[in-house]
Amino acid sequence: MRIQSASKTSAAAAVLLLQACGGGGGSSSSQPPPVVTPPPEPPAIETESVFSALSFDRPVALLQAPGDDSRWFVAEQRGVVWTFDNDPATDTASVFVDVSTVVTSGGETGLLGMAFDPDFRANGEVYLSYTGSPGRVLTSVIARYRSMDGGLTLDPASEEVLLQVIQDFSNHNGGNIAFGADGFLYAGLGDGGSANDPNDRAQDTTNLLGAMLRIDVKGGSPYAIPADNPFAGNAPCTQGFGGAPCPEIFAYGLRNPWRWSFDSLTRQLWLGDVGQADWEEVNVIEVGGNYGWRIREGAHCNDNVQPNCDTAGLTDPVWEYDHSLGQSITGGIVYRGRSITGLDGFYLFGDFVSGRVWALPVDGSAAATEVLDSGLSVSAFAQDVASEAYIVDYSGGLYRIIASP
Repeated sequence: MRIQSASKTSAAAAVLLLQACGGGGGSSSSQPPPVVTPPPEPPAIETESVFSALSFDRPVALLQAPGDDSRWFVAEQRGVVWTFDNDPATDTASVFVDVSTVVTSGGETGLLGMAFDPDFRANGEVYLSYTGSPGRVLTSVIARYRSMDGGLTLDPASEEVLLQVIQDFSNHNGGNIAFGADGFLYAGLGDGGSANDPNDRAQDTTNLLGAMLRIDVKGGSPYAIPADNPFAGNAPCTQGFGGAPCPEIFAYGLRNPWRWSFDSLTRQLWLGDVGQADWEEVNVIEVGGNYGWRIREGAHCNDNVQPNCDTAGLTDPVWEYDHSLGQSITGGIVYRGRSITGLDGFYLFGDFVSGRVWALPVDGSAAATEVLDSGLSVSAFAQDVASEAYIVDYSGGLYRIIASP
């Protein structure tokens, strides 16, 4: 896919450029001009507050369990997950699990991701991704928990730690986790923090930082390595580091993959990678891909590291925007619902700082279009069982994306 860029002055021009066709006047040909199909334009959308009687403390994720639309789950950064009935009038939420005693929270640390096992109804298993401080060393942790009461709650004492990665600094932790259609657990980790990735973690595959990981949580203890991972066959990286490229790595060269998701139709992995000083980027993650950080920020050489960078082997982002439009991308979802006519096949993503939301056609036929100035601190997007879209506001509220009248 060809990279596209946006700034306040260039976004409209980019769309016009993509729509333009070659050739000029003066042709004496008797053939009629070719019919040019304009690229799709997303429909007008807005948000409506949902479950407005409830408010949460720094929510970072909103989920439903696989195949169950009867209730919702909200993960708070401090380490508490709430559940409540899928009833617009509900005014009561109950604690699904409280792991705040093992979570180090504040700034960019905390409970950062949650994933239901695809067989949750049968096995009651849920995975959490959080930062903790065992031995007073900040560490990213992925752990499995089990329900002992038929899925009503999780038992915090059932924790089984699967993977731990020592962090260099307190920021850029990534933390999102999700199961792919292949049944494997994917986990995004940031570059370890600070500016310009000072320890060069994201380009060094002998550690797990700055990478998208993929592990088989059912095939071994604590996990197995999928056979088609790029470095499968090497020894697992203990505490996130090893003497050879880590077999857990699926793709690398990421700065801070805060939020990402799978297209429920095509199974493509769409990711928003938070930029540093200038550019925010959208990536389609493929096995073995190197997405360029710290060599590049977006599609631009990182002048602090390599002013005239070598881009050989680097995978371009499919979209980027500069800091006149926002300063911290929140990766979103590919809309596959039915309630908003014309939105199917658009990737919705936003910015935590500016509150802007864009729609990008996943077929690459057009540039991203700003579709909403939400006024929200967009910490996450979510989908229900029917693939309808939602926004999580870090200030505490939940919102559904709907068609404008």
